[in-house]
Amino acid sequence: MRRYAAYDPPEYTSWQPDRGLVEEYRERVSADPDREREIVALPPEALLAMYRGLLRFRLSDIALARWVKQGVISKAWLGTGEEAVTVGAVHALDRRGPEGDIVGPMIRNQGANYEMGVPIIELFRTYLATADAPAGGRDLHLGDLRYGVCPPISMVATLSTVMNGFALAFRIRGERRVALTWVGDGATKHGEAHEAFAFAASLKLPIVFIIQNNQVALGTRLDQHHAPPDFSDWGPAYGIPSRSVDGNHVLDVYAATRLAAERCRQGGGPQLIEARTFRMGGHATHDVHEARATFAPELFERWGRRDPIGQYEEYLADIDLGAEGEGEFRERNLALLESVEQEVEAEIEAVAEEALASRYLAVPRAETAASGVYSEAPA
Repeated sequence: MRRYAAYDPPEYTSWQPDRGLVEEYRERVSADPDREREIVALPPEALLAMYRGLLRFRLSDIALARWVKQGVISKAWLGTGEEAVTVGAVHALDRRGPEGDIVGPMIRNQGANYEMGVPIIELFRTYLATADAPAGGRDLHLGDLRYGVCPPISMVATLSTVMNGFALAFRIRGERRVALTWVGDGATKHGEAHEAFAFAASLKLPIVFIIQNNQVALGTRLDQHHAPPDFSDWGPAYGIPSRSVDGNHVLDVYAATRLAAERCRQGGGPQLIEARTFRMGGHATHDVHEARATFAPELFERWGRRDPIGQYEEYLADIDLGAEGEGEFRERNLALLESVEQEVEAEIEAVAEEALASRYLAVPRAETAASGVYSEAPA
């Protein structure tokens, strides 16, 4: 994909495929027979749909970052470098709106919304706090239950207990539906996460917990708040089947999530997945410089070579995507991927421009300020 020096991490602007890592990426597909079976069953259109999802996520983040530089908004919370954890998981689910599975994203899983079907313009309207946004300009956290998305909650880890409620309802009603939520490595230090894991395990709820281990909790490194090297032993501690995935490998995340969701549907109770990834920017756009000072430059370089989009592009370029036209096999694939990128880029630019108009056409009215408020201070 195109790189943007003004918005991408520097390791991405000069990104070139590392042949050793590309081979490692391919080998990961066949490393586990069960996951391999799920991956090889994917038709070209499903593989390309995940590629669109990754691009949509990255390019919408870039559009938000551009707004920050232009002064349209004050800051934005981005998922740069972590897109595969969101896109791979969502594509493994039953996405049928209110009748299908339900997800509870963190704010860094913003891409879950449009991959579940929420119109992408709602992301931009939400950041602009316009009256035509899903929350009417009242809340930055985007979600819409009509599409199977429960909005994030600022108190991280709290959402995991809420998602247990959905899973409990599915179990009581005998529905073959699954709840899924992401928990950051920092959020695992909040009591709600432990309550959620224990409650789900005790009642064998159909829920998938993804610990999104991006190595940092706001500005605290993993080694400063977590004793073990990873979270591989957390599942057994609660009696929950657990597995680890390469969080920068969209197909690995997809396959592990699909297997976990199926176990939930068969009555296997909650499932836990640790996705190992890395936050390539700041907690938000306001503290990128401080965030990059938190880690050694070599760590950014190491994870920068593992760009989830660049790696996936290299994988797709060498498999049969049914690409037509002139040129060699790989050339046709690369041309197809470029055309997909152009479509997504045009989509993002169009909806961002449309959303900007809402600043003038859909200004929240003062008389609606108390709408949806369930508690008021005594007179």
